[in-house]
Amino acid sequence: MPLWTLHGNGRTVEPGQVVHPSERLSWPATIAIGAQHVVAMFGATFLVPILTGFPVSTTLLFSGLGTLLFLLITQNRLPSYLGSSFAFIAPITALNAGHALQTPLQITQALLGVVAAGVLLAAVGFVVQAVGVGWIERLMPPVVAGAIVALIGFNLAPAAWNNFKAQPELATVTLVAVVLFSVLFRGFLGRISIFLGVIVGYVVAAVTGQVTFDAVAEADWIGLPQFHLASFGDAAAWAAVPMFLPVVLVLIAENVGHVRGVATMTEDPSINGRTGRALVADGVATTLAGAFGGSGTTTYGENIGVMAATRVYSTAAYWVAGTVAILLAFSPKVGALFNTIPPGVLGGVTTALYGLIGVIGIKIWVDNRVDFSRPVNQYTVAVSFVIAIAGFAMGWGDFQLGAIVIGTVAALLIYHLGNFIARMRKTGADDGGPLGPVGPLGGEPVD
Repeated sequence: MPLWTLHGNGRTVEPGQVVHPSERLSWPATIAIGAQHVVAMFGATFLVPILTGFPVSTTLLFSGLGTLLFLLITQNRLPSYLGSSFAFIAPITALNAGHALQTPLQITQALLGVVAAGVLLAAVGFVVQAVGVGWIERLMPPVVAGAIVALIGFNLAPAAWNNFKAQPELATVTLVAVVLFSVLFRGFLGRISIFLGVIVGYVVAAVTGQVTFDAVAEADWIGLPQFHLASFGDAAAWAAVPMFLPVVLVLIAENVGHVRGVATMTEDPSINGRTGRALVADGVATTLAGAFGGSGTTTYGENIGVMAATRVYSTAAYWVAGTVAILLAFSPKVGALFNTIPPGVLGGVTTALYGLIGVIGIKIWVDNRVDFSRPVNQYTVAVSFVIAIAGFAMGWGDFQLGAIVIGTVAALLIYHLGNFIARMRKTGADDGGPLGPVGPLGGEPVD
């Protein structure tokens, strides 16, 4: 039996129809759509290593490998591209006071954190595969899930400002370009407004002499990515691992939302049964990346947008996209080119990007009609947001807790303890509900 059956005539998708994961268009059309997925993920994926100090080529390599692993583990029936997760930016940059990593200890701490997050995510996936996602929804109802996602974005605001103020004119041009592309264009171009904004800012910087290409000229066209092996024997490095664990909650929300989105758009509830496998796959991909110097991965909304625009959900397109990403990773010249992006461009684009992470959390509340007249919901959000935005921190020797950890713990404790007290006093019921805004749960775990 072939991996994919040909959809229709292989060239067109009839109105009201979609190309299902087990189908494909002709190979030329599939390759073209796969190229679109590469462009869609590129603008966001390369920003993470630039902002954190990880090698661009290495992150790109494990992004492509992670995508292929995801397809294998989900049995080639769940389309997704695994790009760099923005949730990791906050704990990684917190290791160097909001800046990209510089010292070997900081790099070791970051890689151990990524590995720990990946292992925990995979473990959660195995549990979900066995018992379903109901327990996740009880742990993270919409008000809590939205708060955790949003506080990670807002915690990064000072990092955006640090880059913005370095070259304010260039940053403003970039930010304006991002916003204009997002509102002027519909469909695919609108969904890659971040990428297009970076191009505009970069061109302006190059024309005005704010970019130097010496490193690009010296870089080889073909070569191995730069690997950093995670060191598991450094006790001081392990002390930073707790800062990374709240990221797992965001990765869970993103993966569950991705699976439900695909299930809804393809009108195939059985896809929801692969939620556990999706979590395991992302966990394995993140662990592998962290072990060798890449950033953690997650499913990408940009690629969901491409599927929604083209109505092509074929996993064949993602095999193409993952393969292209791997090939690009073996060109040091590509990595050197991205490293020439000036701070003003990064400041402009991250001003929009980090804010959008916060908006995604708020959208969870809106889609699930969270009742903010209840004091427990108000304080769940209010306290966690102030902690994140102000950058609260606590430490005991080498053991440090950053604002993301403290804010996440605060949101969970206030919500669950508050509702426990409310039930005891009979002053209100839980504000429960589905974790994500799209799709019914449906479907049993797939073995």
